[in-house]
Amino acid sequence: MAMEHLRWRPTVNERDFIERALQSDLRVDGRHSFDFRKLKVTFGREDGSSEVQLGETHVMGYVTAQLVQPYRDRPNEGTLAIFTEFSPMADPAFEPGRPGESAIELGRVIDRGLRESRAVDMESLCVVAGKHVWSVRVDLHILDNGGNLIDAANIAALAALSTFRRPECTVGGDDGQQVTVHDPEVRDPLPLTIHHMPIAVTFAYFGEGNIVVLDPTYKEEAVMGGRMTVTVNSNGDVCAIQKAGGEGVMSSVIMQCLRIASVKAADITSKIKKAVDSYTTEKALKKVKRLPTSVPQKINVTDVIMEDKGDGELEKQTVQMPSDVQQISKGDEDHQSIKRNSPLTGDRIAKHKQTSTFIGGTSNWDPYCKGVSLSSLRLSDLPDPPTIVKMSSQEDAQPMTESSNAEVNTSSAVAAGESDESQEVGSPKSLKDAIKPKHKRKKKKSDKS
Repeated sequence: MAMEHLRWRPTVNERDFIERALQSDLRVDGRHSFDFRKLKVTFGREDGSSEVQLGETHVMGYVTAQLVQPYRDRPNEGTLAIFTEFSPMADPAFEPGRPGESAIELGRVIDRGLRESRAVDMESLCVVAGKHVWSVRVDLHILDNGGNLIDAANIAALAALSTFRRPECTVGGDDGQQVTVHDPEVRDPLPLTIHHMPIAVTFAYFGEGNIVVLDPTYKEEAVMGGRMTVTVNSNGDVCAIQKAGGEGVMSSVIMQCLRIASVKAADITSKIKKAVDSYTTEKALKKVKRLPTSVPQKINVTDVIMEDKGDGELEKQTVQMPSDVQQISKGDEDHQSIKRNSPLTGDRIAKHKQTSTFIGGTSNWDPYCKGVSLSSLRLSDLPDPPTIVKMSSQEDAQPMTESSNAEVNTSSAVAAGESDESQEVGSPKSLKDAIKPKHKRKKKKSDKS
């Protein structure tokens, strides 16, 4: 009775003004008959805390859980309990201490919509059948009463349950009955299994049930003749209906309210899911450890100018070859024919053809290189394969000892000539000059004989 005495009561003029405005399809705050007020859903720092603002109505929800023993008739299911707290700060009609009728009605309507509709999977809350289950508790705090507390508190409870994470636990021990609850830093907590979201939609009736409005305000609740709360999900399934006395309503009006409630429930469900997804994404980004971005440092490096030599300069180098090197090709025709017929020389010629297609040379990429003449890359400078020199008829007539000595002297002279050519490309000795001492020795030996 004390609460009814402290509750705001409109004057006769205010009552008449509100009723006449509703007959003209107008409301005090400018909405239409079946429009919701602006809905805002926010979340706290911890999981399982939500804050809902529906117009001037402000409700906060908080979810906790603990391990308890299950009921004997349901040993494999957890429990879900709804508790409400009406603060005098929200409305002068609310008194601290023992909850009043409105607080009890609010808790029962929300509990019936969530628990009896099996929105939350209770079997997933079982840890050890018959011994340990999770007991989930939802605390709803009314911060400001601006009308339609049931819808705002229901949305706050659903948002808090959607973001709640219970600690993960394992069963072990010798008898397999010991429960270990892991710290959130060791193992990630687990979310609740929510099958669907039952949304509470409240209608207010005026003028013997002929006028119906959605989401009544604080002043409209003081003037209304009756109220009905319909709990439906986004699929259109009716979870619960609450008609708390007042004027009677026709069945056709109730069916119209159910159709409107199913549409509004789908819209509110999408808003809740969108808010939960944004909260989950933001929290996941905070868990990612990001390294500090390194500031790039400027390093002064002296520019190196690369001199590109074209085909013309390479051709000039080939033209300006020493005359002594050009004379080698005239005196060693027999020697070159033997080298080309050998298999080793064939492979070297193939490799030389592959390398000869490269036009750039080292002078293009090495700034300290002055260029290498192509004369040093001639086939004549390659090491000779083992060759067999044919002896003349006069050399065959000589004894075997002299011919063997002559062949040894010939091979040593040729090797000496090739080593000199590789070291000094500018002025090598010709093949004729290397063979001259051999002919002189043969002539002297023939004269003595």
